[in-house]
Amino acid sequence: MQALLDVILPVFLVIAAGYFATRFRLFSHDAVDGLTKFTQNIAIPCLLFKAISSLDLGAEFDLPLLASFYLAAFTCFALGMVLAHKVFGRNWADSVAIGFCCLFSNSVMLGLPITERAFGPEALAGNYAIVALHAPILYLIGVTSMEVVNGQGQSAVATTRKILSSMFHNALVIGIGLGALVNVTGFPVPAALEEAVGLIAAAALPAALFVLGGVLVRYKPEGDLKVIAMVGTISLVVHPTLAWSFATILDLDRDAFRSVVLTAAMAPGVNTYVFANIYGTAKRVAASSVLLSTVVSVFSIWLWLLILP
Repeated sequence: MQALLDVILPVFLVIAAGYFATRFRLFSHDAVDGLTKFTQNIAIPCLLFKAISSLDLGAEFDLPLLASFYLAAFTCFALGMVLAHKVFGRNWADSVAIGFCCLFSNSVMLGLPITERAFGPEALAGNYAIVALHAPILYLIGVTSMEVVNGQGQSAVATTRKILSSMFHNALVIGIGLGALVNVTGFPVPAALEEAVGLIAAAALPAALFVLGGVLVRYKPEGDLKVIAMVGTISLVVHPTLAWSFATILDLDRDAFRSVVLTAAMAPGVNTYVFANIYGTAKRVAASSVLLSTVVSVFSIWLWLLILP
């Protein structure tokens, strides 16, 4: 439990810093908006570029492991989206953003350090395989779904054109694409540019957490508590349960099994709010789900660690 607190508590302290700085007007709402733009348009794309460009894609690719995790993730996305629309009466754009909250687990900030603390650095190979494709695949699913529901009534050609336009104008996708291009081609990045990108990337996660705290001043959970509870249940219970089932069916070895289930058991990542903010929909649900699910995950992760082999 202390190890979990050592990992999760700093995350909360950064969120709390953003909240109280904004709440007591040490940081204005305009500044929150500016930092949000910096985070989602510059810092996180640099982080994704840096991560993707340096990955050994051939060594990280493990089909049964990836299938176990992503089949569970896609199922949770569909479940969250359909429940949000059919049970809670949210429009389809809101429902996609809510489904994205159920889809995008915090694989880096929580998944990596918790797995390492629980089972040691040698157990992280499976985590890295998941992280290698996490942002590209999940953003592709989210952006495509959002553009499809926003383009209802349009022709298939017009919708496809809009999806491609949105993808190529999305700073996060551009960062991923450029990183993949450098990785595949082996194009040498000048040392000064690589260092500059690294400096900006280092600010991405702290800035995203800080601005999430500032956003929470605006978006209170009142009126959305049932939806937020649904997101938390799918993220913390359904996703890891499905991952466990698929990993068992595909007969993963012990370390891969642990990586798949633990990564699936993480609370929604801060990128869920970034995604909701890009499209201006379900922002209160996304912001509150990240915070409240992360609090509850202190206990749910502990339970998953107790029953994992």
